[in-house]
Amino acid sequence: MKPTALLITQGQLTGNSAKTAHGLIRSSGRFEIAGVIDGERYAGKNARALIGERTGYVPIYANLEQALENSDQKIDYAIVGVAPKGGRLPSEIKVVLRECLQQGISLISGLHEFIGDAPDLVSLARENGQTITDIRRPVERKDLHFWDGSIFRVRATVVAVLGPDTNMGKRTTANMLRETCNSHGIRAEMVFTGQTGWLQDGRYGFVLDTTPNDFVSGELAYWVCKCDEETHPDIIFLEGQSGLRNPSGPCGSELLLSAGAKHVVLLFSPARRYFGDNNPTWGELPAVESEIALIRLYGSEVIALALHTKGCSETEISDYRREYTERTGLPVLLPLQNGMEEILPVISSLIRTRRQELAGRQTT
Repeated sequence: MKPTALLITQGQLTGNSAKTAHGLIRSSGRFEIAGVIDGERYAGKNARALIGERTGYVPIYANLEQALENSDQKIDYAIVGVAPKGGRLPSEIKVVLRECLQQGISLISGLHEFIGDAPDLVSLARENGQTITDIRRPVERKDLHFWDGSIFRVRATVVAVLGPDTNMGKRTTANMLRETCNSHGIRAEMVFTGQTGWLQDGRYGFVLDTTPNDFVSGELAYWVCKCDEETHPDIIFLEGQSGLRNPSGPCGSELLLSAGAKHVVLLFSPARRYFGDNNPTWGELPAVESEIALIRLYGSEVIALALHTKGCSETEISDYRREYTERTGLPVLLPLQNGMEEILPVISSLIRTRRQELAGRQTT
């Protein structure tokens, strides 16, 4: 049985910083999510419905006491469900983490600020026999990999899920693509690049933003190769980070060049005008056609757009989908509204082409 976990968001569940919680509410193969502690405002409501999911139930509690009173199972872990810019631990969440340790519940965090370095939390954990896990604690240098060209031996089709900015749903889209393919007989895997991917039971991947820059390319290639060798998938989806031109973290080129992703599903947010999750001081986001052209310059092709529709009405969503279909000539997906089945013919075609390429190599 999977260990049970509570997600701690303390009033931030509906904000963009709660993307870790959103991912685990939607899907987790590693933990059984027993509920979310978020304060009084949404207590008693369904967290899945609150973030736009149409099925399933994850309760929201006002506090730890309420969660323990209403849970019919022992809680093993409390997971910090937010990832604010800068990665600092919010003081209101630390209060709940202390309470969890006092109740014999171990802690997990994906923040840049390591809770395992907080003397008071460490002392409480020691007293109560609990553990503290910091997912972003860097891997030792001896265990990191340098890029060595082995990516050219990968047989699977490799698709990067990219977007020009943060908080656009890249991980969720990659995960949904994997699940949809597998449910339709296409063997698919995902390589994660962030802390939530690990929490969702990602078997293959690493935390990109804690990896020394010299080793990012090597780690990407290593995990793609390992996934390909061990599972023999038809297709591998790579979770993108930040964006090719995001000034705070211009990630993405490594997925195209170092990880061999010749195909891209591109996230786009029509309601967002600026980088930094719509921060005017960060500069304007590029037009979608410009991003497609840039990806092509890297030697890769965008095979579909996926719309991040937060802040859009139903009418606007329909209008934007029609507009971007006409502007780009690409399939335009609505992951949360319609799922991913629409892209399956495109994926099947890519896999057939890849198999033909590999067969041609064997005959030459």
